[in-house]
Amino acid sequence: MFTLTALELARIQFGFTVSFHIIFPAITIGLASYLAVLEGLWLRKKEQVYIDLYQFWSKIFAVNFAMGVVSGLVMAYEFGTNWSGYSKFAGSVTGPLLTYEVLTAFFLEAGFLGVMLFGRSKVGVGLHYFATIMVAIGTLISATWIIASNSWMQTPQGYEIVNGVVIPVDWIEVIFNPSFPYRLAHMVISAMLATALFVGASGAWHLLRGNRTPTVKKMFSMAMWMLLFTAPLQVLVGDAHGLNTLKHQPAKIAAIEGHWENEPGAGVPLVLFGIPDMENETTHHAVELPHIASLILTHEWNGTIPALKDFPPEDRPNAAILFWTFRVMVCLGMLMTVFALWSVCTRWRGQLYESRALARFALLMGPSGLVAMLAGWYTTEIGRQPWVVYGLMRTKDAVSNHSTMTMSVTLGVLTVMYTCVFGIGIAYMFRLIRQGPIEHDTPPDGDALDQRPARPLSAVRESLKSSVKSH
Repeated sequence: MFTLTALELARIQFGFTVSFHIIFPAITIGLASYLAVLEGLWLRKKEQVYIDLYQFWSKIFAVNFAMGVVSGLVMAYEFGTNWSGYSKFAGSVTGPLLTYEVLTAFFLEAGFLGVMLFGRSKVGVGLHYFATIMVAIGTLISATWIIASNSWMQTPQGYEIVNGVVIPVDWIEVIFNPSFPYRLAHMVISAMLATALFVGASGAWHLLRGNRTPTVKKMFSMAMWMLLFTAPLQVLVGDAHGLNTLKHQPAKIAAIEGHWENEPGAGVPLVLFGIPDMENETTHHAVELPHIASLILTHEWNGTIPALKDFPPEDRPNAAILFWTFRVMVCLGMLMTVFALWSVCTRWRGQLYESRALARFALLMGPSGLVAMLAGWYTTEIGRQPWVVYGLMRTKDAVSNHSTMTMSVTLGVLTVMYTCVFGIGIAYMFRLIRQGPIEHDTPPDGDALDQRPARPLSAVRESLKSSVKSH
């Protein structure tokens, strides 16, 4: 680590913490909506399977929500400790947006979370369902404010710069900046997609072990339906997002495509594979499909897009990274679509729960939604470089004046702490998943507890201590 600069270490540290954090809100968004659907179906159909699944996944939700809150706290402090230049320059935009997120989304989630997790035996079914819906809405509102803040950094508008500081002049423009609607839709769908794959993998694991109870079958079936809906939709939203990025951040698209220079009238080929070389300004061993990039990005056979050589070297994103992170995301997205179609064919043949090949593939694809989401975020954030606020402030001007030693030590400490704390939490969550949903002949009595625990982890009866010992 000591061969890296303080700037590089600060970027790695923030990338590490945000990568750890984003996993939990994504699953929280998807599970909150899933729980609302389950309880709604139970109220409508009165079938025990839905409330059994609700009881099961609410435990996973509680653990996941707790880890998401804790992992997010560190990032808020990092803005001030590691990125004081950015905080001074654009804090008048980022600060209020994050405050709105706390005042609206977090308070809404926290206010109804206790009723949702512990109140089934204490309040009426209508009020409990309302609490579940409010928590689900709260997660979506939270995503809206966070994406608005990050999108403004990608496509800033609605501001003036006075004495070297950003001053918001139109909050509507700040929030609804050009990339915001595309990025919000892309993120929410990716959260739903990742959750569907996560739930589907859980169901597949139990099916492969011979557990074919109605709850396991319903869990797997609902996940496959959600996958069929979200995977193709994400392809369409991703295409629209790409066109928006081409308009507002053409250098990012050029780096993603590994495209260095235009040949007049030749169109732009799609580079399937290759090794971008930033120093020599070329992509080695490129495997190309002529005109396809033009067709995808401009919807014209001979359309052109800006090439990396059209930008000064100091303004070019790192194509060597973006080229591959983008392709990881796209390849996984294609596999998800194939998986969804396979599940439909298997369901049509009446073999959805009997096909071990499908179940094995579902288990293999379980983490793919989260991996694709992380690859997408790397593409977005690394592609914005060398700017922290696109076109306004360079990343090197945003970092705090810390020594390399300081950044190395804090990065090492955070790595150890995150690995230990969240490693235990994740292991505990998987322990709960392995136990599987419990079926009841009669409606469960909610928490069956008179106590009123104040912590999300209290929603889970199993002992965390015993979970740690077992691992």
